[in-house]
Amino acid sequence: MPVSRENLFRASFLAAFAAAVLILISISLSQTLLAISLALLFASRHRPLRVPGMWLPLALFLVGTLLALVFSPSPLHGLPQLRKMFVFSTLLVVSSAFSAAAAVRLFVTWGALEASIAIFGLAQFVSRLHSAYVQHSNIYLAYLNARFAGSMSLPITFAGQDMVVLLVLLAYVLFGLRPDRRIERLAASAGCGLIALVLLANGTRTVWLGCAAGGVWLLWCWKRWVAVLTPALLVILLWAIPGPVHDRFRSIFRPQQNVDSNEFRVICIKTGIRMIEAHPLLGIGLDETKYHFLDYLPADTPRPLPPGFYQHLHNFYLQYAAERGIPTLLMMIWMLLSIIRDFHRALARLTEERREERFLLYAGIATVIGIMVSGLFEVNLGDSEVLTVFLVVISCGYLAVDQTRRGQQARVQPASTLSNANLSAAD
Repeated sequence: MPVSRENLFRASFLAAFAAAVLILISISLSQTLLAISLALLFASRHRPLRVPGMWLPLALFLVGTLLALVFSPSPLHGLPQLRKMFVFSTLLVVSSAFSAAAAVRLFVTWGALEASIAIFGLAQFVSRLHSAYVQHSNIYLAYLNARFAGSMSLPITFAGQDMVVLLVLLAYVLFGLRPDRRIERLAASAGCGLIALVLLANGTRTVWLGCAAGGVWLLWCWKRWVAVLTPALLVILLWAIPGPVHDRFRSIFRPQQNVDSNEFRVICIKTGIRMIEAHPLLGIGLDETKYHFLDYLPADTPRPLPPGFYQHLHNFYLQYAAERGIPTLLMMIWMLLSIIRDFHRALARLTEERREERFLLYAGIATVIGIMVSGLFEVNLGDSEVLTVFLVVISCGYLAVDQTRRGQQARVQPASTLSNANLSAAD
């Protein structure tokens, strides 16, 4: 018995929803379900395929990436990066299979799942610090060596995902809930608190900065006095309360030599600039920064090199320009700024009552801000797990843009019809 197109489309949506949830737990399961959803979507042909409005700069960015691979001195080195291009199919799947209501359900699920993981992370944090205290170990070094990574391979990957979920959940509390939904607001606020605490315990300073930028913007759009007082209060607490989190926060300004990563990041910046100067148009090649880092190391760099991970440049702007060329980097920046512009314009057309769309748009802008700020110190969009959650949020934001546009057209069309009718009557 043949399966109907509608059932295939429904199966595609379920697979896409599961893929979007499981990216917080397992990238292999998530990408398998993403591939299944994509195949079912093409097979169903139930609705026209939709792509987000920033498709042009994205397409040019992907073309630039392919050119960087073709003209790379060792194209085989770049194949792992090329496989990551499959992740961008998330945009097509979510835009075509989801509705705005489904997007809200997904983000509430994200918040509940990540808050549950945060409870485990905080318990682990306390347990490990207690063990270090009992063993008279260096508390700060024990904290750095045992940073919580959840089910991800690296603490910074977990933190990047957690940042996106926190900003989305905060937007939900501020703009997505009606005032009478007190219990739901309380639960979502508690989830925000747990996720924020585990991010502090995780100690990824780049994500702290991204969360601060996106969070302050959301608070500014909500109540400006809260946006002014909250960061000041947090800084005072982090600076005043002793402990490893305090030491980690202080290391932004006063790093411990050969312990914190400030020194090696400066070396990465200087080396990346030299790579860009030598290969401004097409870059040095995909993933070639790890193989040629020492070739572009400034001659006056002190040896031995400070401890650090020297296989990429820890700045996605420098990384994309160095390995893909300045034009390709500009396409990525164009794409990110286009998202903010499109979402801001849609927000300007919305009324207070359209909470679903407002939430998705505010969440999208906050996420882009967080990614762009934390990207100054990490190649966050080069990480498939972080890139996937970012693309899901952006796709859902464009669902709200489309829904807003359709609503506006529906309001304009009856008025136009009425005017034509009046003219006919006058004739």
